[in-house]
Amino acid sequence: MTEIRDPIVFELFKNAIFSIADEMALTIVRTTYSGVLRDNMDFSTALTDGDGRLVAQGLTIPGHLGSIPTAINTVLERYGEGMADGDVFAMNDPFDGGMHLPDIYVFKPIYIGGERLAFGVTICHHTDVGGRVAGSNASDSTEIYQEGLRIPALKLYEKGQPNETLFSLIEKNVRVPLVVFGDLRAQLAACHIAETQFGEIVARYGPERVRELMSETIDYAERRTRAAISELPDGQVSFEDWIDDDGVDFGKPIRLFVTLTKKGDTMTADWTGTSPQVKGAINGTLCWVKAASYCAIKSVLPIDIPNNEGVFKPIEVIAPEGTIANAVLPAAVAARGLTGFRMVDCMFGALAMLLPDKVLAAGDGGNTGITIGGYRADRSPFIYVDFTAGAWGGRPWTDGLEGNSNMLSNMCSHSVEITELEQPIQILSYDFITDKAGAGKFRGGVPFRRIYRFLEEEAVLQVRSDRRTHRPYGLYGGYPGKPSLNVLNPDTDNELLPSKLTRNIKKDDIFYHELAGAGGWGDPLERDPSRVLRDVRNEFVSIEGARIDYGVVIDAEPLAVNMAATEDLRAELRVGRGWSETPKVLWEDPKINK
Repeated sequence: MTEIRDPIVFELFKNAIFSIADEMALTIVRTTYSGVLRDNMDFSTALTDGDGRLVAQGLTIPGHLGSIPTAINTVLERYGEGMADGDVFAMNDPFDGGMHLPDIYVFKPIYIGGERLAFGVTICHHTDVGGRVAGSNASDSTEIYQEGLRIPALKLYEKGQPNETLFSLIEKNVRVPLVVFGDLRAQLAACHIAETQFGEIVARYGPERVRELMSETIDYAERRTRAAISELPDGQVSFEDWIDDDGVDFGKPIRLFVTLTKKGDTMTADWTGTSPQVKGAINGTLCWVKAASYCAIKSVLPIDIPNNEGVFKPIEVIAPEGTIANAVLPAAVAARGLTGFRMVDCMFGALAMLLPDKVLAAGDGGNTGITIGGYRADRSPFIYVDFTAGAWGGRPWTDGLEGNSNMLSNMCSHSVEITELEQPIQILSYDFITDKAGAGKFRGGVPFRRIYRFLEEEAVLQVRSDRRTHRPYGLYGGYPGKPSLNVLNPDTDNELLPSKLTRNIKKDDIFYHELAGAGGWGDPLERDPSRVLRDVRNEFVSIEGARIDYGVVIDAEPLAVNMAATEDLRAELRVGRGWSETPKVLWEDPKINK
């Protein structure tokens, strides 16, 4: 590893190079066409050195942490020194460096004085890339050939000239080419920003010094990561969690299993024992499980360690081929996001056994993916893609967060007003749900419900959700969160829907969705009664829920804690639970013997 020659110059350079990645992200937000990028912000930006080593990733999605190095290596292996100034590359093939087909990568090599010094990189989730269902994101596809246009590493531009063949191929295979090309142009604009601003840095420091500083930035992140890992206790722990099903074999649970080994300044996440790949589209690729593993580990390390390739070097990720963690052809992978979210929860479960004072309980199970696509009366297409951002588990020091997406995705929820303006959809409700969060000394984040009314004649509804039968676990005495729920037309048919589905809907159909509640941390009977009262005032907890889950007796008129009755009830509940020791993990509410 290189040593930092001049700390002041290094710090200025490091901040400048990361500001480029962040400016690229802002460029996409400001120029994109689609809601999934503008509102959900499902994209990432990065700058690599000329050899494809990740130097700086923008403040966007941790889920892309493991994918950019893998994808750019595919481009380098295929084109190598045959690249030229003005070339731009695109790809999305999950089995050649990508993750799933909607995520299209754009790579722009940056040449200064005829020498390739860097790449500007963007990866964006596109609204549609063709396939059997609008949105290209269905959970119940059974092979990748159903999921859309599969693009190997190809030149989108060659020496500054567009590859009209590739542009035409994309145009003829997607349902909303105007939106897709608008988003591709946003990616190109971000890469142009990277090229311009990187050129300014090279003009200031010179090519040779810039190469040295990029290496120093990577090595700095590695040193910081190794130093932080070395301060954690050595040990080996395993953790098991379950996905409800794959959306094809309904009711058949899918095992996630990780063994985490910490030794010295290294960590290994071994996913041996995880389920074989499945029929449904929730299979993950190796770069996806790497991202989930890196994300979970990085969350217990100092926040100021830079996001680049140096973080990955002390962390080994093992995932046997042919498993849901490292699927092989012809596996369907479109809805692989769910598996990554749940892998983060599995990693947290293992980390909590090593670091009980640093790790939060299970979140809501990951963003629910909801897609509604079809055609208007004039046959013009519409596609609504939303990833609902929910709740984090209770933390050892405070409650879980509300309205925050799974840590792996770092997304936002769609604006109700923009959704209703752009789509044939009316949002009837968007509110927190009482008594849904896992109880704890520090309760889980409170989930929300969204109720959608469809306004066109017909469409296809896709839903990717989970945590219906396997609830978000609580830690160290915390109770699990309540399960998710999907219902069609709750006021009439009241049809209970599975957690994953693709089905037709018609005008005025109402889709009702509840996220799962996040798990709690710590014994709920140790929660400060004043915090329970505040939750009752905020309608996060009912008066009855306060009594049952927290042993807190609240008088209704006026709202106030009855401390004497609370002390008596808590003593009774402790005896009724019969715990000889506090359970480390809870998947179900404890039974109270009366």
